[in-house]
Amino acid sequence: MDKSALRQQFLRKRSELSVSAAAQAGHLIAERFFELPELAVIDTLHTFIRLKKFNEIDTSIIYFKLWRDHERIRTCAPRVDHSTEMIESVLFDEDTDLIEDRWGIREPAFGDIVDPKDVDMVLVPMLCFDVFGHRVGYGKGFYDRFLNQCRPDCRKVGLSYWPPIDGPIETHDGDIRLDTCITPRETFRLDPCSHQMKKASEDASFIEIFSEQ
Repeated sequence: MDKSALRQQFLRKRSELSVSAAAQAGHLIAERFFELPELAVIDTLHTFIRLKKFNEIDTSIIYFKLWRDHERIRTCAPRVDHSTEMIESVLFDEDTDLIEDRWGIREPAFGDIVDPKDVDMVLVPMLCFDVFGHRVGYGKGFYDRFLNQCRPDCRKVGLSYWPPIDGPIETHDGDIRLDTCITPRETFRLDPCSHQMKKASEDASFIEIFSEQ
């Protein structure tokens, strides 16, 4: 399926979410994130910082809980080096000042830069994903370039308001698959044999908080 068309479709769908629906989805996704067994073994996590005006999933629920309850896990956030068009992974915590870049994205004003090969898990921003672990992002390739610098065993975890789309997403050289994707209702994992996303857990009592639009 064409990435450009999907990007426009899901940007529209996301913009139409109510504030309360997006907030509830963010809390449910965070609850599922803290069920991941990998949290017992990772040392360094890289997370995007949401753009509130674009209704991105609120990752602050996750990193504030990490700071409070999982102090041994280092947290990093992206900072774009516009001279190289690459992401730097910068350590940050509750004392770090965040400043807006040219696109209005908040990023650490200061902090030590972490080698991508020292990152154990990445929370990846996205608009939608398919059953093969491919995602649609914003089209600039920042995260694919960053993930290509990470170790092969680094866990790539997508956060999505919606379950996987029906058809395969078109791919290009350099695209990196997700290992895991968390939605408000389900957690999906990439099966190494079939190379498809399989449900790892599901809330059978889940009540839809927004309709498929």
